[in-house]
Amino acid sequence: MDSISETNNSTHVNPFFTEWDTPHGTVPFDKITIPDYEEAFIEGIRRDNEEIDKIVNNPEEPTFDNTMIFRDEEKGEHYYDLLDRVSNVFSCMLSAETCDELEELAQKMSPILTQHANDVRLNPKLFARIKQVYENHRELTPEEDMLLQNSYDGFVRSGALLSDEGKEQLRQLTEEAGLLTLQFSQNLLKEMKAFTLHLTDEADLDGLPDSAIEAAAQAAREHDKEGWLFTLDAPSYTPFMTYSTRRELRRQLYMARNTVCIHDNSENNLRICQRLINLRREMAQLLGYDTYADYVLVHRMASSTENVYKLLNDLIDAYKPTAINERDELKAVAKADLGDEKMQPWDSAFYSHKLKMEKYNLDAEMLRPYFQLDKVIEGVFGLANRLYGITFKENADIPVYHPDVKAYEVTDRDGSYLAVFYADFHPRKGKQGGAWMTEFQGQWIDRKGNNVRPHVSVVMNLTKPTDDKPALLTLGEVETFLHEFGHSLHGMFANTRFESLSGTNVWWDFVELPSQFMENYAVERDFLRTFAYHYQTGEPLPDELIDRIINSRNFMVAMACLRQVSFGLLDMAYYTQREPFEADIMTFEKEAWKPAIIGRQLNDTCMTVQFSHIMAGGYAAGYYSYKWAEVLDADAFAVFKREGIFNPATAQRFRDCVLSRGGTEHPMTLYKRFKGAEPTIDALLERNGIKKTVTT
Repeated sequence: MDSISETNNSTHVNPFFTEWDTPHGTVPFDKITIPDYEEAFIEGIRRDNEEIDKIVNNPEEPTFDNTMIFRDEEKGEHYYDLLDRVSNVFSCMLSAETCDELEELAQKMSPILTQHANDVRLNPKLFARIKQVYENHRELTPEEDMLLQNSYDGFVRSGALLSDEGKEQLRQLTEEAGLLTLQFSQNLLKEMKAFTLHLTDEADLDGLPDSAIEAAAQAAREHDKEGWLFTLDAPSYTPFMTYSTRRELRRQLYMARNTVCIHDNSENNLRICQRLINLRREMAQLLGYDTYADYVLVHRMASSTENVYKLLNDLIDAYKPTAINERDELKAVAKADLGDEKMQPWDSAFYSHKLKMEKYNLDAEMLRPYFQLDKVIEGVFGLANRLYGITFKENADIPVYHPDVKAYEVTDRDGSYLAVFYADFHPRKGKQGGAWMTEFQGQWIDRKGNNVRPHVSVVMNLTKPTDDKPALLTLGEVETFLHEFGHSLHGMFANTRFESLSGTNVWWDFVELPSQFMENYAVERDFLRTFAYHYQTGEPLPDELIDRIINSRNFMVAMACLRQVSFGLLDMAYYTQREPFEADIMTFEKEAWKPAIIGRQLNDTCMTVQFSHIMAGGYAAGYYSYKWAEVLDADAFAVFKREGIFNPATAQRFRDCVLSRGGTEHPMTLYKRFKGAEPTIDALLERNGIKKTVTT
């Protein structure tokens, strides 16, 4: 169905209802208007319902083919799922390029979309057919078996076996949770963008590197202000906290960052978090689980809360003694400046930098001139070419949603088209903080054997160029790029039959393996030599600086580990609740992560209200996944270290066994196929220089 409406006194055809004549059928961002989204959502729901009606009213005996992979043949090989298409684009825009109108539409559509999802999952006739196939089917391939298992489990875990009263109760809980997660994210974005530190006295810039000063001056100009403007975005916040000698200003910025969404205003997230914790507990218990964590971990490699806590506690045991030594070393450096005055949280980055300079004479600003973004891009793409034989070519004909975004065609080793890759590098108004990978189109193979290739996107908030300098990154930002690029490789190499099993559609504690694996290359000498050249002189990054990078790799590594573990403990504390959660969030938080905390805590700060991963990002009862996957990535990279970090045969095995297979088999089966054995924690401890060996 085509839709024609009046827009700006001219006819407008909703692009979502047409085939896209763009390169590789990419999203025609320049043609989409905000009203198009709502119209496409509603039509997508109608088409979904129409197709489900045909499945449930099919008089034939239910089979895998006529129930699990039904497609109306009259739609032909180019049929696409409209609801998926508009949902993918809309969710990407809501994170990367939002506005008030999109936010309002998201609020309007959230209950409608949740209701539709519930209508599908709680459709008794549809479930009856799937159940019949589940209990009596032909011999299936491993991928078909996984699709059937996931579908059956998905219906059961969504309430298909509940009474009518239970189903209605679950509907209400999921619809409320959907609205609250959206409100959580919107509140956080507004609070993060609302604060600025505006300086007009040049003396207040003491200690700051030129790159931070230039960026702040440009930010001030963009806001029609004199002087310098600092924000809570990482490229602005982090250098200020690291270098500024103005302790009071560091305190102001720190407190602004760590008190977002707890103020007495409409963006307060405290009650939202408390309610989300209870909603998820109620949903899990309605479905027969003791806690939400028990519900989640059924489909995780960890499999149980006991195994999660064992990992976290093993890490505490292994790393805490070293972390305490690191903390004491840091406090000693601070004491030389502060005397009897206690070191505060807003001092940590500043004195950590001083200590790193004392021990290694290494500073992020020393490296920044060698990490020009354009060259880093060449280096990362070159690494992918060296490992996997793929190439990237920018294509200006592919529409993008903002001038900052670059779009690339990706070709495989044999020259065939592999994927479209979008890269969105810099912070701006309307863009969430952090970094992530997502897809505008997944990968699947249609009934005629056409391999529909993915369109993946990496969104980051890296240092922006200034009027005088190109974008020059820190080593940490290079690692962030490599991390998200690892996710994108997982998406681009997808080669599965079913879209719901392709690419990053894997269990949460496996999804970070490809991304964290790529981070290993950031401190490899032979990789750095491929792209790290001074942006002015063209001189390569000196061996002496590379030596310092390698030697300092484990600087404060134990404290960093405990920080991640503390987040995992907090997450598990919330989602192992068996009774209604009525505790004060700010007090509960401090107690929950206490076993991993070795520094000073402030009573009037709060992490939970900005912890998007576990409140709105899909990591509820799953934040431990980063540490779980770190065990995997260290173990996997140890294989590359033995066989050669650029060894194409090893890389091809990793691609074939892990990156291309998505969620078609159990993650441990895929990993063991690559390595030949299960992973151990030993490689991680060795990489981090931690002596104690424990087993998981």
